Amino acid sequence: MKSQAKRCIRKIQHLMQATKNSILYAQYGRLHDNFELAGHVRAAAEWLRRAHDAGLDDGVSYGAEIGKSFLKSYPETTGYIIPTFLNLADYFHDSSFLDRAVGMGDWEIAIQMPSGAVMGGMVNSNPTPAVFNTGQVLLGWSALYKHTSEHRFLDAARRSAEWLVDMQDDDGSWQRGNSKFANQNATVYNVKAAWGLCEAGKAGVGEAAVQAAIRNAEFCLTRQKPNGWFADCCLNDPEQPLLHTIAYTMQGLIGIGTLADRPDFIEAAETTARSLIKVMSTDGFISGKINDRFCGTVSWCCLTGTAQSSIVWSQLHELTGDEVFKKARERANRYLMARHPLKICDPAIHGGVYGSWPVWGEYGKLMVLNWATKFFLDAIMLEAQQDM
Repeated sequence: MKSQAKRCIRKIQHLMQATKNSILYAQYGRLHDNFELAGHVRAAAEWLRRAHDAGLDDGVSYGAEIGKSFLKSYPETTGYIIPTFLNLADYFHDSSFLDRAVGMGDWEIAIQMPSGAVMGGMVNSNPTPAVFNTGQVLLGWSALYKHTSEHRFLDAARRSAEWLVDMQDDDGSWQRGNSKFANQNATVYNVKAAWGLCEAGKAGVGEAAVQAAIRNAEFCLTRQKPNGWFADCCLNDPEQPLLHTIAYTMQGLIGIGTLADRPDFIEAAETTARSLIKVMSTDGFISGKINDRFCGTVSWCCLTGTAQSSIVWSQLHELTGDEVFKKARERANRYLMARHPLKICDPAIHGGVYGSWPVWGEYGKLMVLNWATKFFLDAIMLEAQQDM
């Protein structure tokens, strides 16, 4: 009797979830065929502006749960949204984006930890350091210093860079100082933080930062399989890493490879990027998790990772001239644009980008995320600029 009751309860729960998913899909899961790049750029940029304005500080909101208002500011992603705002200032010839970027950089300085590190998680009164987050804010401070020549940004970057170098192990990895909000033993994607360290070094922090970034990229390559898959490269499940963290790794390798004139880093990212093209379906779908045979393991898409992959394919098209990357970029961007919510009136949703598709997928479940929106914006701006 008990087992029958349990089966009955599970069936009812399954039906209730299916009904809830149907309602969500009807409200938030509609596709459209608007592929005009300029309109998507404008809508995503306006969402980021609203996310920046949402709180009482000068950070960018983490995002918003469907049906709710904006969450607190997120130091990590505010850091790498800064370069996007600087690009938007040029794209729209609108200096207000520059003003916002400067304000965000000053906010990051105000909350920088005494050690020089950047806190993990959303802004809070009991901060803990995070290697990855620190590297992301270095991308912002480095871009601001190069754009404004204001030394406070370089000074903050130097303090963070010194902390990262102190935390680094002899093999180039970071086993200390990782975020408590993720698996601390599977952080090969930290190479994107190393890219921030390399940018800081080239901006004026010094050669020690550049060499530390190179050591981390070299360590990263020791964790890559011949098919391009990376071991120990996920927030929670290293056996089937998120497309998001795989893409972080490609971005970091290309960033460092370009700055440090290391074509082997770019070639490693290219190997992964070509394998991802084979995983992508004809409509642009890429599974949100991928195993070591480069097979998708889930039925939902990580929109964040797809946008990041599009960015990488655009970069590789520019570096190699290979049209296969351009075609992959276009297919991924069409998939993303068809799912970009332009017909929803809720200001916390309209123009933002969901974590997953369908919206109840595991990554950023039932949420619009600031970093998903940032990467989508970067991806379609690259397409618009390369096609000019």
